[in-house]
Amino acid sequence: MRKLLPLLVLLSFAAAQAQQKTLSGYTKEAAERQLSAEEKFDSYLTPTNLDTWMKRLAGRPHHLGSAYGKQNAEYMRDLFKSWGYDAQIETYKVLFPTPKVRQLELVGPTRFTAKLTEPAFKEDATSGQVKEQLPTYNAWSADGDVTAELVFVNYGVPADYDQLERMGIDVKGKIVIAKYGGSWRGIKPKVAQEHGAIGCLIYSDPEGDGYYQGDVYPKGSFRPYQGVQRGSVQDMPIYPGDPLTPGVGATEDAKRLDRKVATNLLKIPVQPISYADAQPLLAALGGPVAPEGWRGALPITYHVGPGAAKVHLKLSFDWKMVDCHNVIAKLQGSELPDQWVVRGNHHDAWVNGANDPISGMVALMEEARAVGELVKTGWKPKRTLIYCAWDGEEPSLIGSTEWVEHHAAELQQKAVAYINSDSNGRGFLDAGGSHTLETLMDEVSRDVADPQTGISVRDRQLAYRAANAPNAKAKKDALDQRKLTLDALGSGSDYSPFFQHLAIPSLNLGYGGEDNGGEYHSIYDSYDMYVRFKDPKFAYGIALAKTAGRATLRLANAEVLPFDFKAFYKTVNGYMGEVTALLDNLRESTAVENQLIQNKTYVLASDPNIKYIPPTPKDAVPFLNFSALQNALAGLEKATTLFADLRAANTVPNTNLKQLNEILYRAEQKLMADTGLPRRTWYRHTIYAPGFYTGYGVKTLPGVREGIEQRTWQEAQEQIDIAAKALERYTKEVEAASRILMMR
Repeated sequence: MRKLLPLLVLLSFAAAQAQQKTLSGYTKEAAERQLSAEEKFDSYLTPTNLDTWMKRLAGRPHHLGSAYGKQNAEYMRDLFKSWGYDAQIETYKVLFPTPKVRQLELVGPTRFTAKLTEPAFKEDATSGQVKEQLPTYNAWSADGDVTAELVFVNYGVPADYDQLERMGIDVKGKIVIAKYGGSWRGIKPKVAQEHGAIGCLIYSDPEGDGYYQGDVYPKGSFRPYQGVQRGSVQDMPIYPGDPLTPGVGATEDAKRLDRKVATNLLKIPVQPISYADAQPLLAALGGPVAPEGWRGALPITYHVGPGAAKVHLKLSFDWKMVDCHNVIAKLQGSELPDQWVVRGNHHDAWVNGANDPISGMVALMEEARAVGELVKTGWKPKRTLIYCAWDGEEPSLIGSTEWVEHHAAELQQKAVAYINSDSNGRGFLDAGGSHTLETLMDEVSRDVADPQTGISVRDRQLAYRAANAPNAKAKKDALDQRKLTLDALGSGSDYSPFFQHLAIPSLNLGYGGEDNGGEYHSIYDSYDMYVRFKDPKFAYGIALAKTAGRATLRLANAEVLPFDFKAFYKTVNGYMGEVTALLDNLRESTAVENQLIQNKTYVLASDPNIKYIPPTPKDAVPFLNFSALQNALAGLEKATTLFADLRAANTVPNTNLKQLNEILYRAEQKLMADTGLPRRTWYRHTIYAPGFYTGYGVKTLPGVREGIEQRTWQEAQEQIDIAAKALERYTKEVEAASRILMMR
C-alpha cells in the first residue's frame, strides 16, 4: 500500500486540477461545454490515419511544381471536402529554378570529382526513385562557372570572417567552403558574397550531422557519408516568397520584376555537398591549421587555406515558372463568420519529406477530420476555421507568402490568429509565437498529456528546460517556473508572412528533441526512416493534433478572445533590458579591444609561424537615448495592468462584445512600422523579425538591436523612436479594450 501512496496522491492532485480548470475567455458554464467538446474531439483522433496518409503523401517525391505535388494537393482537397469543409486549390504562378548542370572538381594539387549524389538503400523503399528526385542543390544559387583557390570559413558567419581577417586571410576572388550549422544556410553565401568570394560550398560535417552523433542511416538515424542537405539560399531576411512579386500575390497577371533586379537573389554559385565529397577538398587545403573551435570530426587535420587547393565549380539552372498549389479548406463560423482562425502546414518537400513536412501535415489533417466529426454531433465553431496546406514552403515560404500577400486586406480585417506546424516527432513541446497568446498556450499545454510519461506536455517541457539549463542560476529559475513561456519567432516556416508582414498574432507548434537524425532535406527523409526512428506509433502526431486542435478550438469559440496583454508587456520589457545591456557590453568590449590593439597585444595563431593581424580600432560606442521607449513601456504597463484587473473582475461584458474582440485580435497590427525595417521593408513588425545575419534566428526589437550590433548609431536611435511610437499605438488599443470592459 505504501508504494501506491505517491501514485494515489498524484492522481488525487490531477483530479483536483481537472475540477479547477479554467479557460481564459470563457465563463464557467462555457468552459465546461468547451472541455466536454474537447474530450469528444480527442476520442475521434486515430493514429492509423496518420500512418496511412503519410505512406500516401510521402510515397513519391513532391517538390514545388512536381506532378505528385499536384496529386497530393488534389488528394487532400478531396479529403477535406469529405469531412464537411468547403475546400479548393488556390494556384499561383511562381519562379522555381532546378539544376541543369552541376560540376565540382578539385583541380589541384591533385584531382578529384565530387559525386554530388546520394545512394539508394535497400532498407529504404523510396530512396531509389531517382527519376523523380530533385538532385542535390541549393535553390536560388546563381548560375556560374568559376575556378579558384579554396578557403575554409568554418560556419561562414560574420564572426568567422573577423577571425580570418585577424589571420591575414582574404577570401576575395576565392571559393569558400563552410560547414552547415551556426546559422541558416542562406547566410553563408550571403556573407561570402559580401566579402568578395566568387563561389560557396556548404557541407555537412559528421561532428554535427553524421557518424560523430551516432550510427548513420540505415543502421541508425544520422546522416550517411554521401547524404546531402538540399535547401534554399534565397536571402529571405530581405523578403520571402516568389522573388519576382515582392509584396503582391503571384497571380497569373501579377506584375513581375526582372530577375536581375530581385534583391533577395544571390550573385554567386552555391552547392551543398556530403562529407564524403568534402573530405578530399578539405584534406588538400594548406595554410594555417584551423582554430580549435572550427575543427570537425573528419579524420584529417583541418587547415584554412588558401594555397595549392583549387576547385572548379560549374552550375546552371532552368529558371522556369511553375504552379504553386495551396489547399484552402473553410468551415464557416455559426456566429462570427468574418472572424477567422487560420491553421496551416506545408505539403511540399525537397524529396519525399516524410518528416519535413508530412509528419506535421498528417497531424493537421487528423485534427481537421476530428473537428468535422465534432460538427456532426451538433457542435459548431462560432468563428470560421480555415485549414491550409501550403505548397512551395521549402524554396522560400512561397505558397503561404503569396496567399497572404494576395489576401492581405481581408486577412488584416478578419484573421484572429494563425497557428502553424511543420516537422513533428517524438519528444517535447516546442511552442513559439506572439506573447499575447502565452496564457492560451499555457492552458492548452496543461490539458494535453505527454504520450510517453503521462504528465502534461507543459510539465514535461518545463522539466526539460530545467534539466538542460546551462548553469545553477538558470536551473533554479527554470525549476521555479510554473507556466509555459513562448519562444519568440524568427523565420523558417509559414508563420512568417502572417506574423512579420501583417502582424497577425501567430503560433508555431511541434514536438521533437528525441527524434534526432540526419535525414533533413535528403532522399532519406522517408516513411521507412520515420516509422523506425521518429515517431513509430504516431503518438506525438496525435499529441500535436490535440495541442494545435485545442488552440484552434478555444480561439474559435471564446466569448472574449484569450489575449494576454500583460504577458506581452513583460516580454517586451525584458527585450528592452537586453538591448540596453547589449549597448553597455559593446561599449565596454570596444574599449578593452581598442586598448589591446593600442598595446600591440595580439594572439598567435595555432600555427606558431602565423601571427594574427590586429583588427582596426573601432569608434567608441556612443550613448543612445532610450527615454521614448522607456516611457512607452511605462504607459503600456499601466494599461495592461488595468486590462488584466478588469478581465479578472468581468470575464464577459454585456455589450460591445464583437467590438472588443476585434480590438483584441487587431491590436498587434499597431506594432507594424509603415516603412518596415531598415534595408528590408517587407518585414514590418517592430518587435519580432528574423535576423539580417541569422536567417531563421529571431531578433527581438530588431531595428534597435541590429542597429546596435551593426554599429549604425543614428539608425539605432531612429529605431528606438519608431518602436516607441508603435508601442504607444498598441497601448491605445489596450485602453480602448479596457473602456469596453468598464461598461455595464
